[in-house]
Amino acid sequence: MKRTTLSLIVGTAALAAVTGFATMNSPAGSEESTARTAAQLPVERSSRLCPAPSNSDLADTVYTSFTPVTKGTDEQGKVRLAAADGQSPENSTGEGGKGEGGKGGGKAGGKTGGTSAGAPTLNPKEPGTPVADDTSGAETPALTGTATGRFAPGWTVQQTTEVAAGAGRGLLGTACGLPDTEFWFPGASTAASRTDYVHLTNPDDSAAVVDVELYGKGGVLKSTVGDGITVKPHASEPILLSTLTEADEKDLTVHVSVRSGRVAAAVLALDGQRGGDWLAPTTDPAARLVLPGIPKDATDVTLVAFAPGEADADLKVRLASPSGLITPAGHEAVHLKAGMTTAVDLGDLTRGEAGSLVLTSGEGEGAVPVVAALRVLRGKSGKQETAFVPATAPVDTRASVAGNDAKGTVLSLTALGTSATVRVTASAGSEGGTATTKQYTLKAGATENVALPVPDGLKGTYALTVERLSGGQVYASRTLERTYEGVPAFTVQTLPDDRGTVAVPRADQDLSVLQKR
Repeated sequence: MKRTTLSLIVGTAALAAVTGFATMNSPAGSEESTARTAAQLPVERSSRLCPAPSNSDLADTVYTSFTPVTKGTDEQGKVRLAAADGQSPENSTGEGGKGEGGKGGGKAGGKTGGTSAGAPTLNPKEPGTPVADDTSGAETPALTGTATGRFAPGWTVQQTTEVAAGAGRGLLGTACGLPDTEFWFPGASTAASRTDYVHLTNPDDSAAVVDVELYGKGGVLKSTVGDGITVKPHASEPILLSTLTEADEKDLTVHVSVRSGRVAAAVLALDGQRGGDWLAPTTDPAARLVLPGIPKDATDVTLVAFAPGEADADLKVRLASPSGLITPAGHEAVHLKAGMTTAVDLGDLTRGEAGSLVLTSGEGEGAVPVVAALRVLRGKSGKQETAFVPATAPVDTRASVAGNDAKGTVLSLTALGTSATVRVTASAGSEGGTATTKQYTLKAGATENVALPVPDGLKGTYALTVERLSGGQVYASRTLERTYEGVPAFTVQTLPDDRGTVAVPRADQDLSVLQKR
């Protein structure tokens, strides 16, 4: 599958238009020649889609919007967010440069001063400084949003929810997603102890038609209601997985494929005894997967993996520890039968150290694409909390994550292939403070929980931006940790590359004369 985000679709078209039809008139020759003459330019439009955060009346949700500073952007731009209730996001407010920093309109009866009941107001003044707003209760809607101009490259929105009690109590977080046409979620469940929903959000003006397939330990689960699900324009549909099948499956892989249109998808996994969290989609099926940032104090780690093709896969399992790549004793390899979900209990895998899981399923013609995610527990029996770590793409150039606190924020970095040098910038705070930067050298094959820079005079929350400066591939994740009545609540978000720029071929000759005709 080839992922194509709205940022790349619209950004490339817009940039081509302002560079003299460069993509249509590039000189004939090899791809290498084209690459040499391409300019790396900022995207001009980005989309983010946030699922409805909770169905609990006890939920308190904070949204944080952030765009890193990018050279070469237009001085103009805006951010628009609207409730995914069938109304066009063009009806929303939130023009960049007109809002006030920090939190938006205050609460009234548990609602914020957004564009619809329960929707947040996020009006950024400038890139490099996050803005935050909060809302409460079960009526907070899903959101559709766009950023244009100087706010588009690398735009991210973090959604973090605290639930005081009930199913899924604890800390739930997700980076609002991108629209696409295919998603994989290993780690979902229809077990009696779990209540899992797949949230489908449509950002476009036409309806999307979606198929949802479930794969258990015995293969695909028969369902007559998972095919041809219609998601209305600018709307969101939460679908309870247990309504799609009668099977009681502890470990499932969910496959979302879009027949027409685009959606963003995320799974909300709620456990009656062990809290809950958002399960973000894994990266595309591949023969090598990296699952970064397993908490040091994880008490139990379960690997859930799936081979979507027709061939079985033999996974080689390695742990990227602080000292380098090691093979976990007793878990050297995992056999996956094609089309069947496999779950393996890895126990307290990290044993008090930073760690990331690296999976490989052969090389060359023997390589078998797979998908995988980790279900992670912290705490002791009776006071445990759940979070997920899906396989993710590397930080090729830059990635950002918002909603960080002065305490309880852990940034995990892994270098593979060769050692790597990265720069981490802590932005100004959402309510005050000065940005600061720190540089790190990562050992090849190792994972490090780095000592974070914190903004001087921090007020509110801040964003972290990771830039790969040189060396091997870099994988990253951010963990937020809090404690509620002895329960070690946490949520993990991976940091794939933000794709804030696109390669636009340079024009070989001046076409201005032709344009004037």
